[in-house]
Amino acid sequence: MDARFLGIPELVEAPSVAVVVDVMRAFTVAAWAFAQGAEKIVLAGSLDDALALKVRHPDWAALKDGPPAPGFDFVNSPGLLRSADLTGRTVVQKTTAGTVGALAVKEASLVLCAGFVVAETTARLLRARGSDGVTFVVTGEDGRAEEDLACARYIARRVTDEAGTDAAGFLRRAAGSRAAAELTEGVRQGAHPDDVALCLELDRFPFAMVVTSEDPLMVLRPRAVPPPADGASN
Repeated sequence: MDARFLGIPELVEAPSVAVVVDVMRAFTVAAWAFAQGAEKIVLAGSLDDALALKVRHPDWAALKDGPPAPGFDFVNSPGLLRSADLTGRTVVQKTTAGTVGALAVKEASLVLCAGFVVAETTARLLRARGSDGVTFVVTGEDGRAEEDLACARYIARRVTDEAGTDAAGFLRRAAGSRAAAELTEGVRQGAHPDDVALCLELDRFPFAMVVTSEDPLMVLRPRAVPPPADGASN
């Protein structure tokens, strides 16, 4: 598999297959939303778009980066979201980097959103598809975020080296990232003390997350990925 690792500003054309990585915290939060019962997540292009969707659909839950704000039900924190009951609900998500990256590759034939919490299922889906080329969109810090690069490279290795990739070094790299430090030190608002640990939980959830166009919306949904037929752990 030919893997490319690009920041959002480097995306000059739509890739065939894209994996959009935001470890801290957009796609860890998305995975938690599905674990808490959400049916789907609508990726909003702006805060105004998110609020407009909320007005049209009052039963939807709106989520954003930063501190709480009028019109939004939740903030972009897995530690704060894990106690929410989202059974059957639609979540509208707008974040600084993750949702921007996903919308930037919306023309791709397959768009996956990922973090460490769904790393193995994401790799397994890519293996099953057998794609020759995959573009990993490293959303944080214009493609330089250590936690996103570490996760992207780990998933890419898992696709091609099923049995021999140790996650420990990749997780250490993510734990030492600028984003982890800012969350730990309270620099980022709308955070919970457990956020970093939750973002570094490897393979917490048994699904991958796939973006599809449901005109005019881009919608993220969980997709179950069966384990290998022999039951072996890859």
